[in-house]
Amino acid sequence: MKNRKGLVLLAISILLAILIAANRSRIHFDWAAFWHQVQTIRWAHIAAGIGLIYTSFWLRSARWAVFVSTQKRVPVFSLVAPQFIGFTAVALFGRIADVIRPALVARRIGLSTSTQFAVYTVERMFDLGAAAAIFSGALLFVPRDLPHHEIFVRAGLISVAGTALIAVFAASLRAAGGIIAGLVRRVLGRLSRPLADSIADKIQDFREGLNTISSARDLVVAVLLSLAMWALIGFAYVQTLHAFADTPELASVNFSRTMLLMGASIGGSLLQLPVIGWFTQIAVTAAAMHEFYNAPIEAATACGAMLLTVTFLSVIPAGLLFARAGGVNLRAVTQDPIAEAAQPGGA
Repeated sequence: MKNRKGLVLLAISILLAILIAANRSRIHFDWAAFWHQVQTIRWAHIAAGIGLIYTSFWLRSARWAVFVSTQKRVPVFSLVAPQFIGFTAVALFGRIADVIRPALVARRIGLSTSTQFAVYTVERMFDLGAAAAIFSGALLFVPRDLPHHEIFVRAGLISVAGTALIAVFAASLRAAGGIIAGLVRRVLGRLSRPLADSIADKIQDFREGLNTISSARDLVVAVLLSLAMWALIGFAYVQTLHAFADTPELASVNFSRTMLLMGASIGGSLLQLPVIGWFTQIAVTAAAMHEFYNAPIEAATACGAMLLTVTFLSVIPAGLLFARAGGVNLRAVTQDPIAEAAQPGGA
């Protein structure tokens, strides 16, 4: 398996090298301008952005504590380390490593792994809903004279619709998840019984995960924490763009205008590959800044690299420290999170 993954990464690297070599005559990139952008970064803004990202991890931990409160009351600080370690694993090994967070939480607080995977499912739902709500509110109020205004407004409307669909979907499953699962078993069972059972079981698990919210108070707290967390992430983007003071197209970007860039960045990270994904992420965000803000490609590329560092890679030092302190082998836990979570010791 390891050899197969290595061959896939090597093949992708060779393909990218060939594409770059074949199109080098079409690429007009001023390296001197790029290095000038790097040398004139306002590092106070970068530090502020990293501080906001770190604070968002604390809010994520507080929200997880709310989700598990129906099973066990746990201090927020006990959940901080698994968040940092989990996102460090994603940064180093790719998006597939995200599943280690619920396993590490289960190990840390003494609950079953299956219950924490249910919490993870609910967490993803709240993330999507909160991000969509913030996108919607911000994008619908961008100035009409802004370039590509129609793209911003359309994205806002789509986010509003997506948020509403998520809410309806969640409410439907909470109220009638058992009925829906039974219907799926009957309909899909005619085609494939194993497939029908698998989908029905996932629907039931998702419904059980929704039961982590036991009261209106917990729901309100979880929603507020989610909105605050994604607002901090949005302001981290703003701080990073403002670090490029020598490029007015970036230094003048406000919170609302940052939302499309944030959406493009999140979309580019959904299929994150180890290391190679860093460069594709930079390319996606650089292209977005060049298109949406008319930023020079050199400044956009430098800013894309800093966005990757602030929002994605800055977690690595703290994550490695937490992993070392907790005796967590990142490579082992990434390959088999459930087995590793069963080992004694804290995360």
